[in-house]
Amino acid sequence: MNIKHVTYQNLGWESAADLYLPPAFDASVKYPAIVSTHPIGSCKEQTSGNIYAAALAEAGYVVLAFDASFQGASGGTPRLIEDPAIRVSDIRFAIDYLVTLPYVDENRIGAIGVCGGGAYTIHAAMTDHRIRALTSITGVNFGRLIREVFSEFNPVGAMEAMGKQRTAEAQGAARHVIDYLPPSVEAGKQMGLNDIDVLEATEYYKTARGQQPNGATSGLFSFNSAAMGWDAFLHAEVLLTQPLLVVIGDKPGGFGAYRDGWEIYGRAASQKKEIFVAEGWSHYDLYDKPEPVALALEKVVPFFRDNL
Repeated sequence: MNIKHVTYQNLGWESAADLYLPPAFDASVKYPAIVSTHPIGSCKEQTSGNIYAAALAEAGYVVLAFDASFQGASGGTPRLIEDPAIRVSDIRFAIDYLVTLPYVDENRIGAIGVCGGGAYTIHAAMTDHRIRALTSITGVNFGRLIREVFSEFNPVGAMEAMGKQRTAEAQGAARHVIDYLPPSVEAGKQMGLNDIDVLEATEYYKTARGQQPNGATSGLFSFNSAAMGWDAFLHAEVLLTQPLLVVIGDKPGGFGAYRDGWEIYGRAASQKKEIFVAEGWSHYDLYDKPEPVALALEKVVPFFRDNL
């Protein structure tokens, strides 16, 4: 696999990314390009890069898998901020970088994202029509998720706590970093957790299967209020007009990708849109398990071939 480690300027810091190049890459050729966006609490070495970017590069695309601002190897402080507006902005800066490359066709740029990255990709496409086609892999609307599950269905109470913590930090208290997951599957079960998404996420991120040094699965609690009023699908009925492919598994979990997938499929203004349900597979199966990933790619690769 031909991978280049690159950096480029974001707002006031640098973004770090892996640029996946096609086999027999020829710098004199103009290639279609795709931006690949990682899940919440993840990094470019987990599923967005090593699975989907790698496969799309093999299919002939230049693919940029980047680390979000404040996360992974990208810059920005304080660390571990998960702010949807900045995450969407990251995708725009990734496109800005791609269009400077002489071997990228600026009129043939697509986008793909996994989990939270899938919904960020959807929102980015609504406000940046340089994205000509997009795919959401088990996409999750982080705004809905934090208003519901992550706030224990008490968003106002959660915002009060976040506000108090942010005030304390502004006055010199230590940052409060939360881990979105238990330390292990067994620990989660002992805590009474039984949701398929929580346990399978833990099995992916907390074991050798998917664990990476920069895949923190953590967030800065006091800054999570930025997501409370955000909706990944806002104005999709008007602004989301590009070809859209939604991929979900048919085993619903607490993070809500099944529900969100059907919602955006129904709401998108796209004349050309498709939803693929991988029967018998779950949210985290679509991260890296060979059989469901192969099923997804059987849809994803032709989709981009037909629309870029």
